[in-house]
Amino acid sequence: MSLIRGNTGDWEIVIGLEVHAQVSSNAKLFSGAATAYGAEPNTQVSLIDAAMPGMLPVINEWCVAQAVRTGIALNAQINRHSVFDRKNYFYPDLPQGYQISQFKQPIVGEGQMVIDLDDGETMTVGIERLHLEQDAGKSMHDQRPGETLIDLNRSGVALMEIVSKPDMRSPEQAGAYMRKLRTILRYIGSCDGNMEEGSLRCDANVSVRRPGGPLGTRCEIKNLNSIRHIMRAIEFEAHRQIGIIEDGGSISQETRLYDVNKGETRTMRSKEEAHDYRYFPDPDLLPLKFDEAFVETQRAALPELPDAKKARFQDQYGLSAYDAGVLVGEQVSADFFETAAKGRDAKLVANWMSTELFGALNRLSKGIEESPVSAEALGGLVDLIQDGTISGRIAKEVFAEMLETGETASQVVERKGLKQVSDEGAIAAAIDQVIAANPDKLAEYRGGKTKLAGFFVGQVMKATGGKANPQVVNKLLNDKLNA
Repeated sequence: MSLIRGNTGDWEIVIGLEVHAQVSSNAKLFSGAATAYGAEPNTQVSLIDAAMPGMLPVINEWCVAQAVRTGIALNAQINRHSVFDRKNYFYPDLPQGYQISQFKQPIVGEGQMVIDLDDGETMTVGIERLHLEQDAGKSMHDQRPGETLIDLNRSGVALMEIVSKPDMRSPEQAGAYMRKLRTILRYIGSCDGNMEEGSLRCDANVSVRRPGGPLGTRCEIKNLNSIRHIMRAIEFEAHRQIGIIEDGGSISQETRLYDVNKGETRTMRSKEEAHDYRYFPDPDLLPLKFDEAFVETQRAALPELPDAKKARFQDQYGLSAYDAGVLVGEQVSADFFETAAKGRDAKLVANWMSTELFGALNRLSKGIEESPVSAEALGGLVDLIQDGTISGRIAKEVFAEMLETGETASQVVERKGLKQVSDEGAIAAAIDQVIAANPDKLAEYRGGKTKLAGFFVGQVMKATGGKANPQVVNKLLNDKLNA
């Protein structure tokens, strides 16, 4: 159990996340207006989005299908009968004065998701519900001094709100949940998961309690747009609440914002209860109904999901749970691995991807889809290691050149003359030279200091420019040292 040590004892964090995922759709939830990111303000607004009198919403079937696909991927109950409601509140960028959402009867009910933790363990997080709703517009405070302008391009964009159960107990678990959810959404294509563009946003509900005790009063931290910020905001908020309680105060249920620059949360407004929004069924939209055939059509269209792919990688390629989990984290990484590993030592390919390739891409601030070394090229490098053309040490030098020049491994080896020396005669001659140059070390070795074998190996590798086959060196050297 992950606990926080306070001045008066241990405390437990209770975390639930509400994730707003923008549906990957070329049209909005109730209108045909475009949804392209980065368009000029107010250029993607229909009369429906602007709430002109007499305009009626029409449901986008594609968005419904995406919500159902997501629900299936989350092992959740698909409700074939759901209802759209009006959630009434005033905000300058909400033209209607209400948001069309779902309250008592959402499109997707309870589900669950298994997440991988850093210690190699797994845990299951419950999904409370997934419902469809329209996004609001955007208030722009930095365009004119003293004025706020409204951009309605996002008004009416389709969102899936995915609500977890309060099952998480640490910022790390919340981060793992977000990474896994984003992976699933990207695999099935229902949301692109780009948090920096606002298409995946999170509200974190945080409370603290004595371990196993009754739930405390929760605060909601709104509009977190990166996993790092989610984890830091939860950490700060938990310590803030513990400090207040231990000083004799009480927690007020409220909505808070996370200040990225200060690394702290601050009050936004008192937290509304559901009844404060005056939900009621939208009179312009009939209940949403579909048959089992519609659900099965969506199920049949799903790709291999991350958990199934991870299990297959372990079974088919003999990978560890950790390595398989890393590789299936993104669909493009999994595809890269399978291309590179085809007909080769899959474990060796996985090791090169997890260490050298991912490390290099991180330094270059590139995604694997931008990798200067293709899957085929990495496979070619592994081929040269497997057939003894180059050693593992030389391979790292070759890989660095491949990153820099875009050449294949064979081209780098040929150009730089890096082929491994496996000729026993040449290696034996180098061993004889090293032994002759170090009679004192030889005497010490034969006198019992067998650890000096490593010294002789190093000297032979140095004498051959690192090109000698290590297996051949060890075999011949052992014979000569113990002759």
